[in-house]
Amino acid sequence: MRRADRLFLIIHALRGRRTALPARGLAETLGVSLRTVYRDVADLQRSGVPIEGEAGVGYLLRKGSDIPPLMFQPDELEALVVGTRFVQAFAGERLSRAADAALLKINAVLPPELRERSERSRVFAPDFGQHAAIKAHIDEIHVAIAEARVVVLDYADEKGSASTREIQPLCLAFWGGAWTLGAWCRLRRDFRNFRLDRIHVCEISTMTFVDDAATNFSAYLRAMESRPR
Repeated sequence: MRRADRLFLIIHALRGRRTALPARGLAETLGVSLRTVYRDVADLQRSGVPIEGEAGVGYLLRKGSDIPPLMFQPDELEALVVGTRFVQAFAGERLSRAADAALLKINAVLPPELRERSERSRVFAPDFGQHAAIKAHIDEIHVAIAEARVVVLDYADEKGSASTREIQPLCLAFWGGAWTLGAWCRLRRDFRNFRLDRIHVCEISTMTFVDDAATNFSAYLRAMESRPR
């Protein structure tokens, strides 16, 4: 379990309690050692979370205090809901599932009035299956970027001319109407942007590439900034 998740669950476990929660109970719930619990609680206390108690006794939130769920304001919660809808509609299945899971965790600890507010949002991103092929490419390319794998594309430019490109994928970008893949093109020996809706075949090879200063993401950004607009 990630440390951020542990800290969140510790606060959630203490909310609304009238009696101290023993550190051993927290350790068993989180699947960590007592030493880890002591360290996490001490870090939360230092960051300003009003936790009282000590090792061997137990912990609870200071009397009369409460922790607003994740410290979110209503507008912030609605922004998360809307953002999740856009991810579900336009991003890959992997990110869509992750956004869904994150929103479920947030809703699980919201008071009813904030949960209702988030559910009433009327900002939508409809998806009727028109992005299915692009979503599949996003998932594949997302993995290739993370693992620094060379990708082979069957690609058609804006004139319909087809070509096969061997690229080093660097980033994905959504421009409102289209997704693009920023990459180093081994054929052109230069940085290129490929529209995902013009990719006919996307094959992730077993070859990997190194983070070279001349062809990496930072160099790509510099190249994009220097190009005329």
